[in-house]
Amino acid sequence: MTDDLFASDSARQRIGDGSCWLPGFALPSMDALLVDLERLQAQVNFRQMVTPGGHRMSAWMLNCGALGWVTDRAGYRYTREDPETGLPWPAMPDSFRMLAVKAAAAAGFEDFEPDACLVNQYEVGARMALHQDKNEQDYSAPIVSVSLGLPITFLFGGLVRSDRPAKLQLYHGDIVVWGGPDRLRYHGVLTLKAGEHPELGTRRINLTFRKAG
Repeated sequence: MTDDLFASDSARQRIGDGSCWLPGFALPSMDALLVDLERLQAQVNFRQMVTPGGHRMSAWMLNCGALGWVTDRAGYRYTREDPETGLPWPAMPDSFRMLAVKAAAAAGFEDFEPDACLVNQYEVGARMALHQDKNEQDYSAPIVSVSLGLPITFLFGGLVRSDRPAKLQLYHGDIVVWGGPDRLRYHGVLTLKAGEHPELGTRRINLTFRKAG
C-alpha cells in the first residue's frame, strides 16, 4: 500500500485485501441522511466520552441502533441503554441502515446487518488516534464508515500499531468499508482543519456502522 491514496473516477477502489473506498457513494442518499441526522440529534445528546485512562475524547459522540458504543472509567463496551438517560438508544434510521447495507454489498460483504451506529461529530482541532475496533462479539462483519461535512485525512494502518498508515483524503459522501483480513487494521483520522461546509457548517460527521452483538 502506498503512503498516499488519491481520488479516482472509479465508483470503487480497493485499498486492501478486505477494504474498499467508495467515493461519493452516500451522495444519492444525502437528503434523507441529513433529515434523519437532525431528528436523531433531537432525541439524544452528543457528548465527549472519557477513556478508561481518564482522557476526554476530542470528538463528540452519540449512538443509535440496538447497541451503542460507550467508554468511561469502567472501560470500552456496548450497551443497550444510554448511560445518561437509562433509556434505550434511538432506533437506527432506515436511511442509515439501508446505506450501510448497500455500501457493504458494494465492497463485497453481502448480508451485512448493522445493529450499532456510532455518530462522531468532529469540530476544528478534533482528531482520532490510531485504534482497532475490537469491542464487538465477533469480527466476521465489516465496518462501514460514512463521511459527512468537512474533509479529513483518514489513516489506514496495519495489524500492528507500528505499521505506517496510508493516508486517504475523505470528502462529503465518501464511504470506507473494511472487513475480512483487514477487519482489525488500525485506523484513525488526522486533526480536522478549519473550513465551512454548505450543509454541515464547520464540522465533520462520521457514521460508523458495526454488527456488535
